[in-house]
Amino acid sequence: MGQDGARSALRRGGIELEGIGKAYGAAWAVRRVDLVLGPGESLALFGPNGAGKTTLLKILATLVTPTRGSGRVAGFDLRTEQEGIRENLALLAHGTHLYEDLTVRENLEFAAAMRRRAAPLEALLTRVGLAEAAGERVRALSSGMKRRLALAKVMLAEPAILLLDEPFTNLDQAAVVLLEGYVAEVLTRGGTVIMATHDLARGYAACRRAAVLVNGRLIHEAPARVGGLEDLREAYVAATREGAG
Repeated sequence: MGQDGARSALRRGGIELEGIGKAYGAAWAVRRVDLVLGPGESLALFGPNGAGKTTLLKILATLVTPTRGSGRVAGFDLRTEQEGIRENLALLAHGTHLYEDLTVRENLEFAAAMRRRAAPLEALLTRVGLAEAAGERVRALSSGMKRRLALAKVMLAEPAILLLDEPFTNLDQAAVVLLEGYVAEVLTRGGTVIMATHDLARGYAACRRAAVLVNGRLIHEAPARVGGLEDLREAYVAATREGAG
């Protein structure tokens, strides 16, 4: 595949990081991370609180500028082509980032306008189980319903790169199934997914690769495989113990 073909393929999904680091003063939140994920690949990212998982996702989403290193996301340079990345990426953050005084439907209408998309909002509302709540203001919703709406905004974007930060928080079982199905859908169409989560079992089941981040360093990475969860759990516990030592 030539350079143009490789770039085109990465725009359907793909992440390449080389030596990525982020410092806040003298403290390094992320330290020299190397990572390659191709179209259709997914990574479950595990690690204790403060390991740097959210910072790494924010770097990929162009919300935080790396202190060192280089990378490409969906075929675009992480430092110089940020607009291209944003057009091809969606982040389901730990917070919902919704407009509390707008209704459910108005939040989606605004998101569609910002993305310049003519989206079938009624079908989307039905899919996430919010059709009957479409006229309610977001501030009146439960935490779980807000998470469903945040997921609907991600679905509306149809991203090539999907980043998930603790995505299972406040989701009931039906919403978990919805989220897992959507992750599979993104991968099937050639997208790339990174899921940062403390839920080892669900994260491992949802993704094709797994990694452990401790003190800003990727210290374990391996394909997800049948029977491999216990090996991951042992690596996670050992790495966390060593990182705290």
